[in-house]
Amino acid sequence: MAMSLLRTSAARRAMMSTRSSPAVFARGKATLPDLDYDFGALEPYISGQIMELHYTKHHQTYVNSYNTAIEKFESTSDVRAKVELQSLINFHGGGHLNHSLFWKNLAPRKAGGGELLDSKSPLTKAIQGKYGSYDQLIGAINTQLAAIQGSGWTWLVKDSNSGDLEIINKANQDPVTGPYIPLVGIDAWEHAYYLQYKNVKADYFKAIWNVVNWKEAEKRFLA
Repeated sequence: MAMSLLRTSAARRAMMSTRSSPAVFARGKATLPDLDYDFGALEPYISGQIMELHYTKHHQTYVNSYNTAIEKFESTSDVRAKVELQSLINFHGGGHLNHSLFWKNLAPRKAGGGELLDSKSPLTKAIQGKYGSYDQLIGAINTQLAAIQGSGWTWLVKDSNSGDLEIINKANQDPVTGPYIPLVGIDAWEHAYYLQYKNVKADYFKAIWNVVNWKEAEKRFLA
């Protein structure tokens, strides 16, 4: 039981960390981060309606539910209750972290969305060295995305130990943890695409690369 409490505490500390994430925590509470663009700025690739619902409803729910779970955790001395709250803290805290990274992943076309980095870029060199080209990398990520059963994310990450690039899938709202630094994440939950792309999620996976912010990815790669 003591080990369970230690794991819960470690999970909370991980969620509160902002080392590789723009997620906002104010006075111990999560807060919805500001967007760098208007809801309709990513059209036609991601509709304004999707962006508004995704941000104001889904992300806000993760923020609210995380805060509620943390408050309950801190207000109870019941060991069983604390252990049971761990899954809620991990899920909703992970949703907050993932979406905060996701909004920064994206940029309108007029602000560089979809624009590839030049050949001198360290990230470009790493991509070419591992995958051959951006097109081959995107194809590999889209293949991983198509393999997700239900809800989850596919991430391009950097192994902080080796410096290598990898593509990993995370179920539900599990955040990227361990030695991996998240560079680009694609949300494969239905709420990210269904209003626009219906059940043809492969079209969403293709379209979103037109607004991926590679400059932000490079900042994370070099951090």
